[in-house]
Amino acid sequence: MRSGNSLKVELCGLVLLVGIIGIVRAEDAKPSFPVMAPIPQYLEATASAEIALARTAAPPSISGDASVLVLGKHGYETAAEGKNGVVCLVWRAWSAGPGATGDDDRDFWNPKLRIPICYNPAGARSVLPAYLESTKWAFAGASKADIKERTRVQLASHQMAAPESGSMAFMMGRAGGFADGHHWPPHIMLFFPPISSADWGAGLHGVPISADQEEPEPNITTFNVLVPMYSDGTPAPVKQH
Repeated sequence: MRSGNSLKVELCGLVLLVGIIGIVRAEDAKPSFPVMAPIPQYLEATASAEIALARTAAPPSISGDASVLVLGKHGYETAAEGKNGVVCLVWRAWSAGPGATGDDDRDFWNPKLRIPICYNPAGARSVLPAYLESTKWAFAGASKADIKERTRVQLASHQMAAPESGSMAFMMGRAGGFADGHHWPPHIMLFFPPISSADWGAGLHGVPISADQEEPEPNITTFNVLVPMYSDGTPAPVKQH
């Protein structure tokens, strides 16, 4: 498992997701979920329900032939074998990573948070493993501070490399989101080695693209491109920047 390569990408990816949603956290806010809840609270009632939710992240032409991972009592397991190299799953709260929404992130351990996502083959190989490893850390009892420190160690040891060329993920589902009712607009995420976001016009008014390069070592650029419809084909408003 290439944990170092991918962990930084996941952290950058969700920072960008939160930016698009526009959730603002007060600097002095207290975490609503300071510690991890009992594992059963993070599990779906049935594997079939989680499989269905995971597949909503991408259009059926893609997710229908994808492999699907489902969270169980001991971590993620393959619940459906695919044939196109795409891997779909449902992120839980710790996908945010430390610092994704600030040190006082109230949803870091929120057991109700669900985020369907489908990685293309390159993303499944080089981006997904970090999230799976952070899940192992969480299930092994690591605190938020532990996860943050392990991330720092990975950075200091230079184990993190660039994502594979063409790495991307779909987040086009209508269902899932944050427990406070916030949802994100449909979008795709593109992962690159460091490049200028200005070359894409990211963040400019009227441009449906955001970018993130996380400090202190911005070795990954993540672009989030808004799309005009959900995975089921229904139209969705595109937020203008």
